[in-house]
Amino acid sequence: MKRTGAGILVIAAVIGAVCGFILDTALAAMGRPTFSPAASLPTILILLGAVIVALAVPIARATRGRVTRRIDPFRALRVAMLAKASSLVGAAATGFGGGLLSFLLTRPVTPSVGSMGSIIATVVCGVVLVVAGLVAEQLCTIRKDDDDEQPGLPGADAAPR
Repeated sequence: MKRTGAGILVIAAVIGAVCGFILDTALAAMGRPTFSPAASLPTILILLGAVIVALAVPIARATRGRVTRRIDPFRALRVAMLAKASSLVGAAATGFGGGLLSFLLTRPVTPSVGSMGSIIATVVCGVVLVVAGLVAEQLCTIRKDDDDEQPGLPGADAAPR
């Protein structure tokens, strides 16, 4: 499994920002109120980040040799994939909130503090989820073994031709 790169996170954030901006533009064009995320969304993003890190800590302890209990490799892979997915969701939520915020800030009328507060909280908590996902992904990785096949190691010449 490859680690989550900055490029895919930026792409997810840009797609989220475009979707958020287009959604608010379409709603305003139809004469409807603009979209404002629920107040519970930032809380859910923070809790998701905390759960993911909490799931990754026992795996990190087992891979670093601090615990004698063996961790199922499939469990470690599932937690690593969950961490990767949550970092992508966090990037998309950050971008979506950024798109909503950019729409509100480009209007000639000053938006209400309540709607901007929940959008800013969503952006901040999305960034926290990205960080938590990347940290959990880091905790689920194992060190590279010394016996992995590398050129120049003894025994590499003995391969059949």
